[in-house]
Amino acid sequence: MKNEKKPVVLFVEDETTLSVIITDTLENEGFNCICATNGHDGLQKFRELKPDILIADVMMPKMSGFEMVEEIRKTDKITPILFLTARSSVEDLVSGFEIGANDYLRKPFKMQELIIRIKALLNRVEVNKNDDEKTFKIGNYLFDTVSQTLSIGEKSEVLTHFENETLKMLCVNMNDIVDIKVLLHNLWYDDSQYNRNSLHGYIHKLRKLLSEDEKVKILNLRGVGYKLIWSE
Repeated sequence: MKNEKKPVVLFVEDETTLSVIITDTLENEGFNCICATNGHDGLQKFRELKPDILIADVMMPKMSGFEMVEEIRKTDKITPILFLTARSSVEDLVSGFEIGANDYLRKPFKMQELIIRIKALLNRVEVNKNDDEKTFKIGNYLFDTVSQTLSIGEKSEVLTHFENETLKMLCVNMNDIVDIKVLLHNLWYDDSQYNRNSLHGYIHKLRKLLSEDEKVKILNLRGVGYKLIWSE
């Protein structure tokens, strides 16, 4: 990381001990970490500071992480958001992705894994700015990987960073199977069951977004991978 400009991390967590530990760790890793203790405080600081990334607990007093992110995504679709949570069901993951989360990390977690995920999210912002393959036509949709938008007609949806990366891999391999391990490695460099659940959440969201063109489908070849098909 460049010393002249430290990435700003807004960390929203009501557990004081965990907040101190994570703040110290991130500061030592070269981040500028700003803390908030609840959703209301987090929302206010997000709007004031415009951080490079937001890390938030889900269960908090006054305003939950989900409620806070719902408010943030009304005006900011781009800033990467990572939830820390004790929840692990697919339904909870899907709910988080649908309101705009980019990634989940289940408590308890190792600090190194948190750092890797933060760097991966921030790195994808830069990668998407410099990639040669900018746009893809998917049936009646136009997918722009730079603006991270999926458009059909006059309707446009801004994707999260990981949704953008997942759909791009499927587009590059249109009508071919993308091995699930390849997808997991590309997103997290790890193929744990927890990350497989997270990937399932992304696919669920993408299927919903692509549902207005019945000729476009994302197939699940159970235990193998996913395939994006478009029958003209």
